[in-house]
Amino acid sequence: MLLKLSLTGIKGRLKDYLVLFSGLIMASAIFYMFEALATNKSFVTSNSPISMAGIIFQIGSVLLGIITLVYIIYANNFLMSMRRRDYGMFMMLGAKGRKIAQLIAAETLVIGTAATLIGTALGVGLTQIVSSLLLSQMDIQIKHFSPFYLPAVLVTLIFFIILFIIAAVVNQFQLLKTPVLQLLHDDQQPNRVSQNKLSRIVQIVLGLLFLAVGYYMMIKVATFQIMGLVVALVTIVLGTYFLFNAFFGWLITLLKRNSKIRNRGLNNFTLAQLSFRIKDYTKMLALVAMLFALALGAITVGIGYQSEIPEMAETMAPYDVVLNQPNQEALRLTKDLKSVKATANYVVKEDAKTVYYRTVQLEKTPIMAVQFGNGNGVVRAKGVKPVKLSEIQNGDSSSLRAIQVPSQSSKGVKVVSDAEFNQVAGATTQVKTYRVKDFAVNLPVIKKIHAQQVIANPELAKGQGATMDSSKYANYKLANSMFSGLEFMGFFLGIAFLAMLASCLMFKILSGAASDVKRYTMLAKIGTRRNLLQQSIAKEIGVLFLLPGIVGVIHVLFGLQLFKLIMIDPYNDLWIPFSIFIILYAIYYLLTTWLYKGIVLKEVK
Repeated sequence: MLLKLSLTGIKGRLKDYLVLFSGLIMASAIFYMFEALATNKSFVTSNSPISMAGIIFQIGSVLLGIITLVYIIYANNFLMSMRRRDYGMFMMLGAKGRKIAQLIAAETLVIGTAATLIGTALGVGLTQIVSSLLLSQMDIQIKHFSPFYLPAVLVTLIFFIILFIIAAVVNQFQLLKTPVLQLLHDDQQPNRVSQNKLSRIVQIVLGLLFLAVGYYMMIKVATFQIMGLVVALVTIVLGTYFLFNAFFGWLITLLKRNSKIRNRGLNNFTLAQLSFRIKDYTKMLALVAMLFALALGAITVGIGYQSEIPEMAETMAPYDVVLNQPNQEALRLTKDLKSVKATANYVVKEDAKTVYYRTVQLEKTPIMAVQFGNGNGVVRAKGVKPVKLSEIQNGDSSSLRAIQVPSQSSKGVKVVSDAEFNQVAGATTQVKTYRVKDFAVNLPVIKKIHAQQVIANPELAKGQGATMDSSKYANYKLANSMFSGLEFMGFFLGIAFLAMLASCLMFKILSGAASDVKRYTMLAKIGTRRNLLQQSIAKEIGVLFLLPGIVGVIHVLFGLQLFKLIMIDPYNDLWIPFSIFIILYAIYYLLTTWLYKGIVLKEVK
C-alpha cells in the first residue's frame, strides 16, 4: 500500500522528477567526459609537453568532484522538498518510520543509479560527438584517446553510487528527526536574508582576502608551483562562496531600501522573490561562478593554442616558404599564396665541405632572421630583421640555415664575388623564399608546397637533430604535435563545463518555477499587466546569470597568468573566446527565461 501511494505521488510530480532526472543524467555525463581525459594517463602524457599536466588534471578532477558533490546535494534537497509533505502525510496515516526510511532509500538509489547509468552512456556518446567535431574543425593530432574508456566508466559509476548512498542515509536521518507538522508545512517556510551585519562584514572581508590570496598564487605560480595551485584552488573556492553569501544578501537589502528602485514596476516583487530563496541561490551562484570560470578559461586556452601554434612556428623560421631547387608543381603552387609580403631569389653552389653564396645577392636582398625580445619574463618573437653581410662574413652563418637543406647545415659557408662563384665547380642550385602576411591563412597551400619540397629533397623527410628540416611548416608540425593535445583538452573541457554550468543554473531556476505559479497568477488576478510579469521574470533570472558571469570573468583574467609559463601570450585575441562564450551564455539565459515563463505564465491570461 505504501509503495502504491509513493508511486502515485511520483506520478503526480512527474514533470518535476523529469527535470531532476535529466539534471542528474547531464551531471554524470559531464563527469564521465572529464574523467575520460583525466584518468587516461597515456593520453595526458603523450599529448602534453607539460610535466605538470597530470597533476593539473588530478586537481581538476578533485574540483569537478567537489562541484558534482554540491550539485548532488542540491538535487537531493530538491528531491526531498518534493516528497517531504508526502512523507508527512504517510506518517500521519500511521506509516512506521522504518518503512518510510526504506522507501526514501529505495527512491534515492533507484533514481540516482538509473540517472548515472544513462548519463554514463550519454557521456560516451557526447565524448564521441564532441571529439569528432573538434578533430574535424582543427588541424591537430592526438594520441591514445578513445571515447569509451573503461576506467572512466568505473570511476563515474562508483563515485555517483557512493554519493547517492550517502544522500539516502542523510535523507533518512533528516526525515526521522523532523516533526510531522514541520514536514507538512515545510514548503511554507521562507528563507530570509540574515540581518546580522557583523557576520556579513566578516564574510565579505574573508571573501576578498581569500580571492586576493588565490589571485596572487596564480600570478606567482612560477615561484610557488604545485603548492600555489593547491592554495589557489582552495582559497578561490572559499572566497567565491563567502563573497556571494554575503554580497548577494547585502545587495538585495540595499536595493530594497532604495524607494526609487523598489517602487519601480514590479521591482519590489522581484527582490522579494530573490530574498525568498536567498540561501539556496547563494550556494548555486558560487558553484556557477566557478563553472563559468572553468568553462571560459578552458575555451580561452583552447583558442589561444589554436593561434599560438602558428606563432610558435614564427619564432623558429623567418620565411613562410623556402624552395630549394623547386620543381614546376611547387612553383605553380606559389601562385596560390595569398598576401605575399616579400620574395627573394638566390643561387647556391656547394662542394664536399663548403656552400657558396654570391655577395651581390646577399647585399641586394639580405637574409632575414627572427628577432626576439623579452617581455614579462617570456621570450617571444618581435618580427624579422635583415642580417648584415658583415656578420656572415665574420663567421656567423646560423641565419643561412633558414634557406638550407639539412645536409648543408654541417658544411662551411663562403660569400664570394660573382667571378669566384663562377669558378666553383658543381651545379647551381636555385633557392626561392616567400614571406606572407598570414601563415595560418596560407597553411593549406604551404602544406602542398612542402610536400613538393620533400619530393625534390628527400632528405627533408628523414633528418633528425641538427640535420632536421628547419622550415616554418616543419616547425609548425612539431609545435602542433606537441601542443594540439592541450588545444583539444581546452575545447573539450570548455564544452563540458559549459554544459555543467547550464544544467546547474537552468535546473535550479526551473525547479522553483512550479511554486511560483500561484504568485504570478495572483498578480495577474489583481490587474498586473502581462508584460510587467515578463519583465520581472527577465530581471530575476538576469541577475542570477549576470552575477556569476562577472565573477567568472574576473577569475579567468587572473587564471590566465598560469599559462604565461607555456604560452607566448595567453591574453592574445581574448575578445574571441569571450565573445563566443558570452553569446552561448546569453542563449542559455534566453532559453531558461523562455522555459520559466512557459511554466509560471501558462495560466495567466
